[in-house]
Amino acid sequence: MPDSHILLGVIGRPHGVRGLVRVASYTADPADLAAYGTLSDAQGRLFDVAWRAAGTAEISEVIDGRRVKVATREAAEKLTNVKLFVAREKLPPPDEDEFYFSDVIGLSAFDEAGVAVGVVTAVHDYGAGASIEIERAGQSPLILPFTRACVPEVDTGASRIVVVPPDEILVPDDGREAAA
Repeated sequence: MPDSHILLGVIGRPHGVRGLVRVASYTADPADLAAYGTLSDAQGRLFDVAWRAAGTAEISEVIDGRRVKVATREAAEKLTNVKLFVAREKLPPPDEDEFYFSDVIGLSAFDEAGVAVGVVTAVHDYGAGASIEIERAGQSPLILPFTRACVPEVDTGASRIVVVPPDEILVPDDGREAAA
């Protein structure tokens, strides 16, 4: 998916037998997902979302300009885990000192002393708070809570972040492998 698209939601498991699905919305107010209009998946297919209850939606695929409603459980099952994107230009610009998670991916990470740590390769959010994944040369990735305590500075203009890993996350590499 090009950088010009932002992930706004994911189609989940079917709900019932008439094609309804659970949808996880990543908008500030989950109901706002439908207000963005037609969304796309990573392959370029187009979808419309119509909420039927909290977290439950009717999905229509837009094919040749026509809305084709997903009407069966079997059709809904085929959409499980489809990610829904919106064109970035449809989103409001972030306020000062705010950013979209996608803006952080690719930024260089430095510690408080200015020493390079690595590059942000992912932002994860499984519902208990976001975390960032930093790829480090010759080492396993570093995953940190995406909080002000651990990431006190995000400067998208300078393409960098400052990270302060908690002591319990950093394990010194003393060159010895753990005993088997």
